[in-house]
Amino acid sequence: MGITIALDGPAGSGKSTTARKVAERLGYIYIDTGAMYRAVTLAAIRRGIEISNLPLKVLVQSINIQLEQSPNGQKTLLDGVDVSREIRMPEVTKLVSEVSASPAVREAMVKEQRRIGKKGGVVMDGRDIGTVVFPNAELKVFMIASIDERSQRRAAELQAKGIDVSPDTIARELEKRDELDSNREISPLVQAPDARLLDTSSITIEEQTDIITTWANEKISQ
Repeated sequence: MGITIALDGPAGSGKSTTARKVAERLGYIYIDTGAMYRAVTLAAIRRGIEISNLPLKVLVQSINIQLEQSPNGQKTLLDGVDVSREIRMPEVTKLVSEVSASPAVREAMVKEQRRIGKKGGVVMDGRDIGTVVFPNAELKVFMIASIDERSQRRAAELQAKGIDVSPDTIARELEKRDELDSNREISPLVQAPDARLLDTSSITIEEQTDIITTWANEKISQ
């Protein structure tokens, strides 16, 4: 069955890559919750929908988002079509925080995330996993990193997918997202009181994975 591991933090702090590797080591399921909000954002862009609560409420009731595990990581399906690459495009990134702030979107996504993770044995990363989605998660980690490090990482990640964006542009977008995520009324980005803090600015992905896996095994053995 396993425990529930919640990794929260701002964009570019290393959550997704580390969460996936921790899940691999433990034999757990990895859930990238940010991909779900990105899929809603992509659907809104494609349909020309206004980014406000009522239109988004109608939208989330009319689309189907699925997360599938694959040898190359999690795939995100929107109405049965793989949109894993499209949801990482800059135009989606610019709007995802606004879409995520919608109470209707948040309610629908949190409900689905709880359904997926209710049996445990999951590593889930996002902004509010340890505070809202699974406040009773056995292990909560809040990951941070400097804005320079985060922008460099995100630029490299996008370039690997064939998307060329300068680190300076990404840094400005990250700062804007941080402000939106931290100050929204619904599920703001905050560290849970019982979450362990991990600054990833100067440590590798493998080191991050080692640390969190050690913490997880301590919880599992209790």
